[in-house]
Amino acid sequence: MSFLKRRPHRSFIRTRRRDYARSLKMPGYFAFANYVRKTIWQNRKTFILLAIAYAVLTCLMVGIASQDLYATLTDTLRTTSGETFVGVWGEIGKSGLLFLTALTGGMSQNLTDVQQIYAGIIILMTWLTSVWLLRNILAGHKVKVRDGLYSAGAPILSTFIVALLLIIQLLPFALALFGYSAAYATGLLAGGVEAMLFWLAASLLTVLSLYWITSTIIALVIVTLPGMYPFRAIKTAGDLVVGRRLRILLRFLWMIAAVVIVWAVIMIPMILFDGWIKSVLPVIDWLPIIPVILLALSSLTIIWVSSYIYLLYRKVVADESESA
Repeated sequence: MSFLKRRPHRSFIRTRRRDYARSLKMPGYFAFANYVRKTIWQNRKTFILLAIAYAVLTCLMVGIASQDLYATLTDTLRTTSGETFVGVWGEIGKSGLLFLTALTGGMSQNLTDVQQIYAGIIILMTWLTSVWLLRNILAGHKVKVRDGLYSAGAPILSTFIVALLLIIQLLPFALALFGYSAAYATGLLAGGVEAMLFWLAASLLTVLSLYWITSTIIALVIVTLPGMYPFRAIKTAGDLVVGRRLRILLRFLWMIAAVVIVWAVIMIPMILFDGWIKSVLPVIDWLPIIPVILLALSSLTIIWVSSYIYLLYRKVVADESESA
């Protein structure tokens, strides 16, 4: 009964806009991203130390991208491209392909089960530490990275449960990707009614996952509150996003787009530089310039994403509109 009081939607009954519309006073997309950047920059010493801690733990317990694999991919692309990539734009095109390979994990080593567990724990602890540090910094407390590392792990089990739910909610999207691979291999996407039906089903599965995870991502922040239980956090997050789900989802999609753009702006020139410097000085072919940059970008990205989601959550909570 309380659920029905909190939610305006009813099965098979039209919901009028006046019943579900809620305000969400937010800065623009660029303005909010810049606000996140400035918040991190004002506390750059703390977050740089956290990024270094993440990178060191990842390097020691998980490993970095393989320099040998990167060199092999570069040589293969150079020998098989023929006249496809010629001149300056050709080099940029090859760098773009290498960047896409790195972005999709094509340069990563095959991780063992233990390494995957370590990677998950490190990411989870970095998320919790980032949220803990931001919560205390914005409350006016003076904190150190050490304090965050020692104190942020209390809700790790609750956070793990919410994260597990997030993974389950992504299964429809994973099913759409699996279906795409099978349809592409069998030629189903060549055209016709079959292709149309496939894209319709894949789109619905993707939308379903996006609909679910929008509130669950917010729940990942709520569950870090002292004394908060995971399913209570999920319920609270659902109440927060009612009437605002699409606007919050668009913010998350913009966050992902911003990360990809920044990675492209940094990685493509660095791949070009790596190819040039190693052609001039072949003696440093062993030097893992690109894998190290990938590790550094990964460290900074998880901190920026954590900060973006937490600050977005604070903006949603700060809005004074009544629950729908």
